[in-house]
Amino acid sequence: MKQQRRARAIAMTPEEIDAFLAEERVCRVATISPSGPHVTPLWYVWHGGALWLTSIARSQRWIDLQRDPRVAVVVDAGGADYTQLRGVEIQGRVEVVGEVPRTGEPCPELDGPEQAFADRYNNGKVVHDGKHAWLKVVPEKITSWDFRKPAAQANVRRRVETTP
Repeated sequence: MKQQRRARAIAMTPEEIDAFLAEERVCRVATISPSGPHVTPLWYVWHGGALWLTSIARSQRWIDLQRDPRVAVVVDAGGADYTQLRGVEIQGRVEVVGEVPRTGEPCPELDGPEQAFADRYNNGKVVHDGKHAWLKVVPEKITSWDFRKPAAQANVRRRVETTP
């Protein structure tokens, strides 16, 4: 996986990334459509070092990903102040896991992600509606930022103090 090169002072540690992705609930998924970028919000689960998404198998996002599996996903948390911003961007390629659409055929690779998703969003109940299917995003690059870190706050203060 490519390492984050810029803004290391505000980068999250791997443990901070895991905790952040476990805490937030919505991601924004960017695909490449024939007319340009296409961005949609989705629920997700971070499981086993991969981001798991469930998508309607007839959506524009699904069509885009069948043509070009490259994806960028952002999970972020804003604040009222610049020094509260934090987030994670994951770049990678999607892999379809399980049958399309998902009806519940046994798929051991989905056991963990499906239960984690159900626990997070559906009171523990796994649902197979025959419309959605699973996408696994294996990160090729992860970029993170947490402007709450002291080094970031010091840089903001320095810029404010030196601005004429």
